[in-house]
Amino acid sequence: MRQSMTGFAALQGKGLTYSWTWELRGVNGKGLDLRTRLPDWIDGLEAQVRALAAKALTRGNVQIALRIATSGDEGALRLDEGQLGAVLDAMTRIEHEAMSIGLSLAPSTAADIVALRGVMTSEAAEVDQKTLNAALLDDFAKALEAFVQMRRAEGAKLAEVLTRQTSDIAALVDEAEEQAKAREVAQAERLKTQLARVMDNSDTVDEGRIAQELALIAVKSDVTEEIDRLRAHVQAARDLLAEAGSVGRKLDFLMQEFNREANTLCSKSGDPVLTRTGLALKTVIEQMREQVQNVE
Repeated sequence: MRQSMTGFAALQGKGLTYSWTWELRGVNGKGLDLRTRLPDWIDGLEAQVRALAAKALTRGNVQIALRIATSGDEGALRLDEGQLGAVLDAMTRIEHEAMSIGLSLAPSTAADIVALRGVMTSEAAEVDQKTLNAALLDDFAKALEAFVQMRRAEGAKLAEVLTRQTSDIAALVDEAEEQAKAREVAQAERLKTQLARVMDNSDTVDEGRIAQELALIAVKSDVTEEIDRLRAHVQAARDLLAEAGSVGRKLDFLMQEFNREANTLCSKSGDPVLTRTGLALKTVIEQMREQVQNVE
């Protein structure tokens, strides 16, 4: 199924005294560029996240972010008597040192002491790192699947647009072929008139040179090869759109070939009607190229 490189997904989870949110954002890119913003205190998570993403995605610039915080269910606070004793001993020494130099300190309150780091601690049990990682990865897999599904939905829309544009190009190529055939008659009449004028006004006409020039004009104005190659590109585009897997790079290269042939068609046209069709071709090709940039 065709995938777009643009997409977004978010998923919230909770457990083990934590709450978290996964977010994935994707835009187009030449290859697969994974950029992560994960808490560095969760060991091994980034490598596992990258491995899962690389299996599901082929191209695109993808940002993966995890926001995690305690859920407010840490448990009751308790007094750390060992830390309290150490704090009181330190305060006593400080007071003695201050008194020895005649410095008077303001008395400390119980509230001041309780507010010091480590005096009060939570009774919550330590969270098992492996269990937390497993929960986070489980939710990441769900967020990644939602992200892929969104890219597929966008890809289905892209496929419809590209199929329609390919048909538009095919129709314009048919028009160009008909116009080129109609142009041949007018060109032949114009060349005959010009040749007769030259013959009537020159006593020393090099018929061989004239034949060469006429042949060169015919070659320069012949667009048969351009029409044939454009038709081949149309079929190649249809084949790629029906192909499974990542075809974005191939389509991007094909659009360059489309544009090259349309440019040559316009330069060899020599006819305003055929030139207008060539310019219309270039317009549709450019519109299709812009859409192709988002195909995985």
